[in-house]
Amino acid sequence: MITLSVAEVAAITGGTVTAAAAGSVIVSGPVVADSRLAVPGALFAALPGERVDGHDFAATAVKAGAVTVLAARPVADVPGGVPVIVVRDVIVALGALARAVLDRLPAATVVGITGSSGKTSTKDLTAQLVERLGPTIAPEGSLNNEIGLPLTVLRADESTRYLVLEMSARGIGHIAYLCDIAPPRIGAVLNVGRSHVGEFGSIDAVAKAKGELVEALPADGAAILNADDPNVAAMAKRTAARVVTFGLATGADVRATDISLDDLGRGSFRMTMPGGSADVRLRLHGGHHVANALAAAAIAAELGLDVAAIADALSNATARSKKRMELTRRPDGVLVINDAYNANPDSTRAAIEALAHLIRQGRRGFAVLGYMAELGDIADESHREAGRLAARAGVDGLIAVGEEARPVLTGALAQPGWAGEAIAVPNVSAAIDVLHHRLRPGDVVLIKASNAAGLWEVADGLLAEVDQ
Repeated sequence: MITLSVAEVAAITGGTVTAAAAGSVIVSGPVVADSRLAVPGALFAALPGERVDGHDFAATAVKAGAVTVLAARPVADVPGGVPVIVVRDVIVALGALARAVLDRLPAATVVGITGSSGKTSTKDLTAQLVERLGPTIAPEGSLNNEIGLPLTVLRADESTRYLVLEMSARGIGHIAYLCDIAPPRIGAVLNVGRSHVGEFGSIDAVAKAKGELVEALPADGAAILNADDPNVAAMAKRTAARVVTFGLATGADVRATDISLDDLGRGSFRMTMPGGSADVRLRLHGGHHVANALAAAAIAAELGLDVAAIADALSNATARSKKRMELTRRPDGVLVINDAYNANPDSTRAAIEALAHLIRQGRRGFAVLGYMAELGDIADESHREAGRLAARAGVDGLIAVGEEARPVLTGALAQPGWAGEAIAVPNVSAAIDVLHHRLRPGDVVLIKASNAAGLWEVADGLLAEVDQ
């Protein structure tokens, strides 16, 4: 972060400094919300949490070097003389601080990326392209909400030229709020799907929320829209910015043709865009990454990267975020696909399609599926659909973990002609045990569920078996 005094932080956030004459203390380190990340010069934000309260860890952060604490109340166990900036709402204050810092960095260009699925992978691809143009800040993993986005912005300093930000929404107005914190000049909408439909209520509401990103763009900005998704393409009417489309559609500005997948499901294609054409060979697993790559290419082109450099960067890009189509080959040849960071009906379909491609290469396939959260009234049918897709993919074994995932098996068993094994297990350890007795060298296992299900432990367990 740029260097600020405690007095400046208090003025920006509307806070009151508890320690007398402490306003001259300088914040020279990062802003952190995890006391384990505190270093000398840091500002520690004491955030409320579902399980823990950040105020309880303020003293620990100070011992590690934090010079001040942003808190919702005085913190008694912080050593005397260390200023505590007391604000009405720490999360709101964090956003205000991020906006103020960004306002002092006029050379930094903000890129916003949203969509029902693919945000994190596209953000990671985009960052690896834009880094070729100059110093770039992008979040690690999925720091994409009212806490994660400001924390990412606050990593920027005078050297930063690009911020590639992922923007999520759990309701109307959420993305608009994020855009107020970090006004984008380029905004990309990847797709409108069924994730969080239980909270939104309908696909139309999801589209309305995602479109807040393009509504926030300036007239001299660019809206990067998926030409293959009608709900996204329709957003062209909602922005003052210039529209650039990507996809497989013939009229897309950034388009992929001659798509093929290798034996591990990595996509190759011919990329065509206004600046020319080039061949791309991705290192990421799953055909759905072709669309993500096109979106990243469109963003990078808007920022001035040429076609040859875009193709080269895409072909060398790696998966920076864990638990997202993370493929590991065990010494015995078993392929373990850890895609358990999150799940919704559309991302689950994409993952199962990737599994189907690997099965067609002559491998036996297994799918370990947990529940998909926040689907509301469509939850049961969405899980049954996942089961049908797995059965059509030809899996030899389908393992549903937990009671909420049982409809997956119902869907699979109703699929005509499927001869695989349907297994319900109560927890992660039971799933590992089932696979332990069934896997053979060369098999492939897909693990997919919402983050709260914790199914990445299945992947960890399968990989640990051969490390012992």
